Amino acid sequence: MSGQEPLTEADPTDPVEVRVSRGVNASVSHVWEVLVSPVGTEALLGAGAVLGGKGEPYHCADGAHGVLRSYHPLEQLRVSWHADADAPASIVELDLREDGGTTVLDLNQQHLTGAQAVGLHDRWATALDLLAQRVES
Repeated sequence: MSGQEPLTEADPTDPVEVRVSRGVNASVSHVWEVLVSPVGTEALLGAGAVLGGKGEPYHCADGAHGVLRSYHPLEQLRVSWHADADAPASIVELDLREDGGTTVLDLNQQHLTGAQAVGLHDRWATALDLLAQRVES
């Protein structure tokens, strides 16, 4: 016997994080300008999303909703996020950082269980792709 623990499947109630990164061919200032515009906010969060001030709610046409938690211009946007009216809150943080002539978007979603995280990597990857398209057009 090798002395190693047998591999087991992850418990769907264990806490997990979803992480997605994307490079964008634009300056941090331009990416930020698009991100906080209605077209950028919709690209990231979904149709209908409009961000107000810190502590103000947003609502998407698909039922996702939350509250703007943190807003650091040119650096970070953090929102609470509920997939629908019955879903528990999670935190979505988008950090922007300069990397040469590009901007890297690092998205991290926390306070999820494995069961809640199903499909979210693809959702956020698609959102960052759409945001990048809007920035680069």
